[in-house]
Amino acid sequence: MPSTGGDRILGIFRDQPAGMSDLDRRSFLDKLGVFSATALFASLARAEGRSPASLADDETFWAHVRESFVLTPDLIDMNNGGVSPAPKVVIGAMKKNLDLSNPAPSYYMWRILDKGREPLRKDLARIAGCSDEEIAIQRNTSEALETVIFGLPLKAGDEIVLSKQDYPNMLNAWKQREMREGIKLVWVDLELPSEDNDYLAGQYIKRFTDRTKLVHVTHVINWNGQIMPVRQIADAARPRGIDVLVDGAHSFAHFQFTIPSLNCDYFGTSLHKWLTACIGTGMLYVRKEKIPELYPLFSAPDPRADDIRKFEHLGTRPFYIEQAISQAIGFYEMIGAARKEKRLQFLKNYWMERVAGIPTARLHTSMKASFGCAIGMVSVEGRKAIDLENFLLEKYRIHTVAINWENIHGLRVTPNVYTSLKDLDLLVKGIGEFARS
Repeated sequence: MPSTGGDRILGIFRDQPAGMSDLDRRSFLDKLGVFSATALFASLARAEGRSPASLADDETFWAHVRESFVLTPDLIDMNNGGVSPAPKVVIGAMKKNLDLSNPAPSYYMWRILDKGREPLRKDLARIAGCSDEEIAIQRNTSEALETVIFGLPLKAGDEIVLSKQDYPNMLNAWKQREMREGIKLVWVDLELPSEDNDYLAGQYIKRFTDRTKLVHVTHVINWNGQIMPVRQIADAARPRGIDVLVDGAHSFAHFQFTIPSLNCDYFGTSLHKWLTACIGTGMLYVRKEKIPELYPLFSAPDPRADDIRKFEHLGTRPFYIEQAISQAIGFYEMIGAARKEKRLQFLKNYWMERVAGIPTARLHTSMKASFGCAIGMVSVEGRKAIDLENFLLEKYRIHTVAINWENIHGLRVTPNVYTSLKDLDLLVKGIGEFARS
């Protein structure tokens, strides 16, 4: 995804005056009490001209980013794959929006805050690399993807290719359509981790038939962080007239790509994960020519309209949360997409390289950039992952999550841009101690 670099700090607040001097910018942010603006702005200025790779292990730079978050002192959160904390600037915007709307919500929500939806749609489309007429604002990945799953016109005998390693909410949605309408689910069972894109793509492609209507692909397998070759699968599917639905819950704003570069028809994501927006924010992409044939999940005046907005008839919802997404986009672009990606890869490989030296430890995520980014998985021979999870939480106050799904078993560890090497050193120490006990 494209980034405008450090100077994107100007866009964190929509009402910030243009043409401000560096001193004015720092003063503006400091007065708002958003974060330690002087240190972070100076750090961003020093970073200009340096490659993202050279900044990946610069603890001074990332310490200033860490200051942008409010972190609890009694817990080290390494389950950002579930949901990420939002930075101060995002939480501040959400609170400001709530304070504005609460005294007269019907007026301020629908006549003031709701006017921010179209600018927000354009901002999301810009970082997604697509038209704003292809972006609908949703509340999470499940809502976005189930809009597609339940909205597609399918009939008995139509085939859907999907993986046993996909997210349960999506699998259950497809199973419901199978139960009610007699569509056929064709299952892929992946052996992970893998560093062979031909193998990964081939497991889907060899199951395509003249009855296949759609292939459902998870961009990043949430259990262990495996990056899937979505484009390779899509390039084989679309010439056959097969639609491509991508679960992008863990890829959007995690590493660099544009949605059109995936050659997919539909894409759903949560913005409260890697974009670090407030909890309960998501996004749906529908290729423009596919909009008329897709029915909305919630009723719209014209369900066959070609307007992406027909997917936003959700009833009353928290506008104060939705409109804070803009600040999350500003924060993301301020750090820079390339810098973020390199830092996350560095953090994952940092702890995994050290854990690899523990005799009974086994890694279940690739350290190659093409196959993994922030999410990593580890197990200890002869021990249960849930016991390792409990040990790290009770002894070191490190929050992770044990995974026991299909053929994937281990402890998922997911740092974020605010994670320090000191935190990861403690993680490695804890895993080592558990393995030896």
